[in-house]
Amino acid sequence: MSQEVLFSEIKGKDANLGIITLNRPQVLNSLNHNMVIAMYNQLKEWEHNANIKAVIIKAIEGRAFCAGGDIRSAYERGMARDPAALDFFRDEYQLNRLIFHFPKPYIALLDGVTMGGGVGISIHGSHRVATDNLLFAMPETGIGFFPDVGGTYFLPGLPGKIGYYLGLTGARLASDDCVAIGIAQQKVNREQLADLIDELAKQSFSQDAHESVTNIINQFGQPVATSFLLDQQAILDACFSHHSMEDIMQALQQSSNLLCMDAVTMLAKKSPTSLKVTLKALNEGKLLDFDACMHQEFMLASHFLQNHDFFEGIRALIIDKDQAPNWSPALLEEVTPAMVNSYFMPQRAELTE
Repeated sequence: MSQEVLFSEIKGKDANLGIITLNRPQVLNSLNHNMVIAMYNQLKEWEHNANIKAVIIKAIEGRAFCAGGDIRSAYERGMARDPAALDFFRDEYQLNRLIFHFPKPYIALLDGVTMGGGVGISIHGSHRVATDNLLFAMPETGIGFFPDVGGTYFLPGLPGKIGYYLGLTGARLASDDCVAIGIAQQKVNREQLADLIDELAKQSFSQDAHESVTNIINQFGQPVATSFLLDQQAILDACFSHHSMEDIMQALQQSSNLLCMDAVTMLAKKSPTSLKVTLKALNEGKLLDFDACMHQEFMLASHFLQNHDFFEGIRALIIDKDQAPNWSPALLEEVTPAMVNSYFMPQRAELTE
């Protein structure tokens, strides 16, 4: 465990920086249960340590920041009916909550693949820095799940219906689009990340530590290209504003826009149940605060772990890799409102305070 995520401190002039380094490059730094627990415990210690002025989370140099949660382990435990499968999600969501409420600057350096669980340990912090290598996605509907780790909170808050598009299709974004829509606040050359860390360490933060960090990061900012996604926002808003997945699909199919045509292709591969539950969860999340969203997500996760598509999606994409999931139900129109509503029914297992 100690080698999968590393904790260190960089000495500063007035106080130190706490450094979290994800260290599972062979699996794109995917989060396992031990890593989640270790990060939670370390952040709780740093939260109350007056000698720590800010926390930076980064990854060992390689292809990824963090590609998500260790869903292979979740699959194996779930298939064995091991209660620890749900324990992973409980502890992961508690880590997301700790990051969201963390009182000190929490700075994520997003260099490489950042998906799913990797988004959860970065986007809820105070600062996100992208490099040109950032590849962002919330691909959960493709494995018969839903965009969790706070996805039902932050996706509806993105401009227009862009978050709905990202959460339902699992579309991938590069750094410029991520900065343009607020997933990251600045783009920095990856060769300057070490200099940025050094500058953060040696500076004395003002009374407003978060503003001080923002000013330092802005000094390293690089120009951002025009956002293709924002250019397409009007058509995405028109298509994804419909109240049912069937109407969304129909609107996309009737459009000659290439992005809409690609969205139809992507959505056709997703779990119909996941799509309908996700749409409802995003609509609900739009009205909830962060903690309420996390409670809802834990309830949803507990239902998904009792149903077919989550395990079938992981089997098809991760285990057997045949890329041919057998969704049940197989069609959107077969997923009834009662089926969708059942995922929002309270469970005995709840996310504790």
